[in-house]
Amino acid sequence: MRLWITGYRSYELNVFKKDDPKVEVLKNVLREMLIQKLEEGLEWLITGGQLGVEQWSIEVALELQKQYPELKVAMILPYSDFEKNWKEDKQLTFNVLRTKVDFSANTSSEPYKAPQQLKNWQQFMLEHTDQMMLIYDPEFEGKTKYDYNMAKKYQKKQNYPIITVDMDQLQTSANDYFERKSENDLH
Repeated sequence: MRLWITGYRSYELNVFKKDDPKVEVLKNVLREMLIQKLEEGLEWLITGGQLGVEQWSIEVALELQKQYPELKVAMILPYSDFEKNWKEDKQLTFNVLRTKVDFSANTSSEPYKAPQQLKNWQQFMLEHTDQMMLIYDPEFEGKTKYDYNMAKKYQKKQNYPIITVDMDQLQTSANDYFERKSENDLH
């Protein structure tokens, strides 16, 4: 099974620091979802390299490889020089992650030229995965809406499960996570 994970960019969630508590919650959600998928036969996590959910999912998957060595991680990018306009620290994080994944490639060897490169990337992701998981709520749109909408169209022609984790689920996960954490801190 090959799973495409995507979702909000960090700035769409107002996350600007690595130690923001929201990152802990989101990584916990991703970890739980990935473990569930691993138990269902997940072999490949395939994602992009965007700041936010995509990079966090790679970080979580790389941690999980210690317990689940069969899990492979791929970073597929829509064009070359993907991270070119990011701040230096974010470029560094991106490049470190790119060296740690099992496979990395671009769907276009050109730098960004046109929106068609992004559509080609989406099509590639859909055709090379068996299902999609998004940290995304259609009521709180972000750039992920383009991936979500394309997957919904694809789903009309293909059996392609789409799993969304919405804001209510994130809030419940956050409450549960911090409740468990405070209980553990007391013991």
